[in-house]
Formats: sequence, C-alpha cells, structure tokens
Amino acid sequence: QCAALTDKNSLILIHIFQHLRSQFIYFSFLKFKKTKQMTLEQAQWEDENEALQHTKKLFYIPQHEGEDVLYFCGNSLGLQPKSVEVALKSELEHWKNAGVEGHFTGEMPWMHYHKFLQPQSAQLVGAAQHEVIVMNTLTVNIHLLLFSFYNPTATRFKIIMEAGAFPSDQYALETHVKQRGFQPELTIIEVAPRAGEHTLRTEDICDVIAENGDAVALVFFSGVQYYTGQLFDIQAITKAAKAVGALAGFDLAHAAGNVPLQLHDWDVDFAMWCTYKYLNSGPGGPSGVFIHERHALNKETYRLAGWWGHEETTRFKMQKGYLPMEGAAGWQMSNVPILSCAAHKASLDIFHGIGMDALRTKSLRLSKALINMVDNLDEKLQLHIITPREDSARGAQVSILTGKDGRKLFEYLSENGVIVDWREPNVIRLAAVPLYNTFEDIYKLGVLLNRFE
Repeated sequence: QCAALTDKNSLILIHIFQHLRSQFIYFSFLKFKKTKQMTLEQAQWEDENEALQHTKKLFYIPQHEGEDVLYFCGNSLGLQPKSVEVALKSELEHWKNAGVEGHFTGEMPWMHYHKFLQPQSAQLVGAAQHEVIVMNTLTVNIHLLLFSFYNPTATRFKIIMEAGAFPSDQYALETHVKQRGFQPELTIIEVAPRAGEHTLRTEDICDVIAENGDAVALVFFSGVQYYTGQLFDIQAITKAAKAVGALAGFDLAHAAGNVPLQLHDWDVDFAMWCTYKYLNSGPGGPSGVFIHERHALNKETYRLAGWWGHEETTRFKMQKGYLPMEGAAGWQMSNVPILSCAAHKASLDIFHGIGMDALRTKSLRLSKALINMVDNLDEKLQLHIITPREDSARGAQVSILTGKDGRKLFEYLSENGVIVDWREPNVIRLAAVPLYNTFEDIYKLGVLLNRFE
C-alpha cells in the first residue's frame, strides 16, 4: 500500500518505513548469517518482507526451459524494463505522425529531449541539472572530456590511474598522452594492490598522488572497479588530487545506478558513465556526463564544438562562431538519439520513483547474503571472494576467484539457467541487482553450486 502512495507526506513515511523495516530485516538476517546456508524458507521470508519486493515485476526476466533464469549479470547488461516498450512505441508513433515536426511538437519535442533527462540524471549522481548531460556513448565521452581536461605542461603531465583499469580507460589515456607528445610508460602511473592483495587501499592511492605532487595533471579512476567490484572512495581520491593541484575525473560505468553518488559535493571535476548496465537502458545505450559547474559554466573551458552544443536560441541561424550552451549541454556534438534516450528515460523514471537510498539498502543486504552463501560452499569448489567485504567498499557486484575448474563451473551454471559473467583469466562476476534480484535467486544459486562436481 505504501509503495502506491505519491504525495509528499506519504513519501516521507515510506522512507521512514523502509528504514525501520531494513533495520528489522538486517537483524533477522543475522539469524542465518552464521548457518551452513540460507534455507528456502528464510530466503522467501526475506523477499516477502522486503520493501522493494514489487520492483522485479517491472522487468522482463529471460527464460530457461520455461522458468525465469537466475540473472546475475546486471553489471554487464541490465534487464529490460516493461515500460521501455511503451516509451519506444510512443516515439515511433510521434515520428510516424509528425515526421520532422516531431522536433517541435508533442509532449516531449525532440529539439529539447536532452532537457527531459537532466533532472533525474542530476539526482542520480548528486549534481546540479546544468552539470549533467546525456549524449553519445561512454568511450566517446571519455575522449571528449579528456580533450577538455587533460592539459599537460612540460612539468605537470602525469596521470594517476588504477592498475588493471577497463581497457577503454587505458586505451583512451594512451591515445591522449601520445597525441600530446608524451610517452605513456613515463606518463601514466598505475596504482597496483599490495603483494598478496586483490584490491587497492585508499591510503596507497593517496600516497602515490602525493608522491608525484605537482607533476600530476590528472587523476583518473573508475568508481567501481569492473574486475574486483571494489568501490573506490571517490571523495578521498578527489581531495588528494586537489591537494597537489590536479584535476579528478572518474569513469562511473559500474557505479551509476549502483551506488549513491554526490559528485558536486565531492568536488569531482568531471565524470562519465554508460546507461546499459545498472541503468537498464538497453544494449549500446547512451552515456551520461558530469562536468562540475566551475568548468561547465565557464565558456572558456575548451571543448570540441558541435552544432547541437551551440546556443539553442541562435543555433538555426547557421552562423560562424561557436557559442556553447550553458553547462554540460555545451559539450553536445550531435542531436539526441531519441529512441535510445526514450528507453533510458523509462528506466530513469523507475529510479526516480524508488530512490538510490532504498536501492542501496537492499543491495547491501543482497550482496551480504551472496557473500555468505559463497563462504559456506564446499571447500572443494576452491572459490575465493576478491570483492571487499566492507559495505563502504563494494556495490552490487561480488567477484569470485575460481580454481582450476572455473571455466567448467561457469559453463555448468550457464547450462542450468544461471547468467553470470566470466572474466579472464579466472573470475566469475555476479551482481545481485536490487531492482530485480531476490534472496531466493541467491538460495537457488547456492543449491546449484553445491551440486557441481
């Protein structure tokens, strides 16, 4: 009943109710935390008493032999919201009936479509509306923002990043370093875990930044590390970068829609993210961008110019002389891909209705249950969790280092209707996404794993 209420006072009550319920369920979780495995009855009880129990019904679940698959791959591609079909049909009808006039007519004219995505995008990442824009795709935006914010000099040119970053980040940085006349091996400093460890310590990251001091031009990290699932302390890393006079940028592909973000308050200079993982916007979905207002509102901040980023009041005069739109919108190059953004808007509506705090509460409980399940599996499976166990250092993803039969185990799961992600050389990544994963999913996964031979 609470979930159906929409007025302001009711929403306040919902948040209070969810908090109290989450505390109650957390302590109930402790009852089975130390047991061999969570039982089916316990899993179903948790799901039935979960504040977000209704959200799975908002998504299509792939099928395997007539039953829902166990889908733990939302960190790679999110499931399709049922509302996407309605959104796409609406835009197709708009195109069919209005043709080119669709740019200026209808409830959401295409001419202004980027504006309809800004409020919810800003809420999602903790930003002002003029600091965000949805445009292009992720790697394109990495390049565009590096063009603006990696400005090396003869003495300040180094880039600090995590070792083993996603290839797109590595390739983009190599490209920009070479284009500016520097050698990547002397310019890009990768922070690696200590011997015998799989994840980075925040103090080690900050120490490397401090040690390189005023030679650092840019600190560029992921928000959540794609391989290990480690959630980096974005605020602390940004503060360390500012202490040496460097800029701080983040690839939030695995963080947006996964963990709460406060990019403006954390003083991040720029960031970008994809929308097809936790944000469920479909394969190849558009990318989001954050540019702090000290840069976004400064028309002198250099950027690659495009027609759609030109001031919209004079855009159609087709005159020489680029005059950027105010804020992050001034980084746009091409007009909005309406169909993919319509799918994204449908998903953003879901996030707006639920809120990241509620999603984070459930996400942490699910990942704890997932970790507990793996911990209590038979030792013969030789599985080792490399994702941090601290709540503050992980999102929804739990990465498992597998033994000699890791690939065989992955194929066994696939054959039995479990969709997870394999990463070379020997890691299985699982993401228990709070929008559509359940405690019963985790229970069933545990049963299958215990049957593996």
